Amino acid sequence: MKNSLLLLVALITTAGYAADRRPNILLIVGDDMGYADVGFHGCQDIPTPNLDALAASGVKFTNGYVSGPYCSPTRAGLMTGRYQQRFGHEFNGGGEGHGLPVTEVTIANRLKAAGYATAAVGKWHLGASDAMHPQSRGFDEFYGFLAGAHSYFDRTGMLRGRKQIDELDYTTDAFGREAVAFIERHQAESWFLYLAFNAVHTPMHATDDRLKKFAHIADSQRRTYAAMMLAMDENIGKVRQKLKDTGLEQNTLVCFISDNGGPTMPGVTINGSRNDPLRGSKRTTLEGGIHVPFVVSWAGKIKPGGVFAQPAIQLDLTYTALTAAGLAIKPEWKLDGVDLLPFLTGAKTGGPHDVLYWRFGDQMAIRMGDYKLVRYDMNAETRTGKKQPVSATKLYNLAADIGETKDLASKQPDKVKELQSKWDAWNATLMKPANGGGLSDNDGDEPGVAARKKRKAKAE
Repeated sequence: MKNSLLLLVALITTAGYAADRRPNILLIVGDDMGYADVGFHGCQDIPTPNLDALAASGVKFTNGYVSGPYCSPTRAGLMTGRYQQRFGHEFNGGGEGHGLPVTEVTIANRLKAAGYATAAVGKWHLGASDAMHPQSRGFDEFYGFLAGAHSYFDRTGMLRGRKQIDELDYTTDAFGREAVAFIERHQAESWFLYLAFNAVHTPMHATDDRLKKFAHIADSQRRTYAAMMLAMDENIGKVRQKLKDTGLEQNTLVCFISDNGGPTMPGVTINGSRNDPLRGSKRTTLEGGIHVPFVVSWAGKIKPGGVFAQPAIQLDLTYTALTAAGLAIKPEWKLDGVDLLPFLTGAKTGGPHDVLYWRFGDQMAIRMGDYKLVRYDMNAETRTGKKQPVSATKLYNLAADIGETKDLASKQPDKVKELQSKWDAWNATLMKPANGGGLSDNDGDEPGVAARKKRKAKAE
């Protein structure tokens, strides 16, 4: 009887403590995922049961965007909650000193200052100098790599904190384990975990056991891609199970996105992804480059099984996380996102944004309502190997034409003028790119590959 009473008191105390605690924040990012390659978007050849369960537990966004079509810029936007073009982080960049400007404050900085335990696990791609290292940007802990891509099996360049790790089996599994271990260690306090998988970015590396499960896929690249997707899905399942096992599921805001669309065009590191029914690829401002899988879940706060059709952007996830943590957003932070929770709980109706904007070198886009004005890299649709120019400005109605096939510019010149004027006004507030080299900017090879390419080109 005495033991039963003690257990009851402990349960009541724990429940009360959990209710009073600020929520945990879990931001999960997939790398170079195809829009069509998850079950909750209808994928048939690659099972993603854990991502599907995550989507079913909360809200899937059918018009979820990122603020650029490339890896590093969208991560800079996510970390700051600001259009990355505002501070010059328009391209991937490269070389010493390139990365997220130290003048920018990250979500980790803000949450750490509010008493959160913070960790980054996986791909960083926001600078390799000591001043730009995750542990210099508000993260207490870091396990992963600093570059834009990495071997899944080679430990070279893989760090715990600032020190090289001693062994590695497979990065996706290692990142899952590290995320689970962080949750286990910090279950008694509020935490922020940024879990950024390098799956399914090249190089195309998969474990033998997972490859065997897709022997029926004839295309070898697609088969490896499927095995890599499975690995990420399995590890997301392990992380969510740890939330349940530790009793933290109802006190954790979970968000999932891909950093950009699948790379399907010449000039990028193609991985076997598919963006159907979207047109275009990573590195373009067509929908295939910026329209991504996008999920928000919070057990007990957000009704499961929801579908949100209004346009939202990854910048909103930063703002949503900060407000969920109880921070008062200050005007001087100049955030570009909004709090999505009132829209997801029904406290607010309509859409969170009147307009969304993109600039990527000579490419541009603006979405207002159902209309999108876009100028895109035409290399996304050539297989000749011949360099193509950026397209003329085109107008699409995405509600009727998500595949961007019917240019309405000649039929609706007033709409073109309206959208161009809005974009021009936004563009006037931006910095010139401070990193990278434009459309030919390299996406970040695994260690040693870029150097080998340069030596080979010189020899030839």
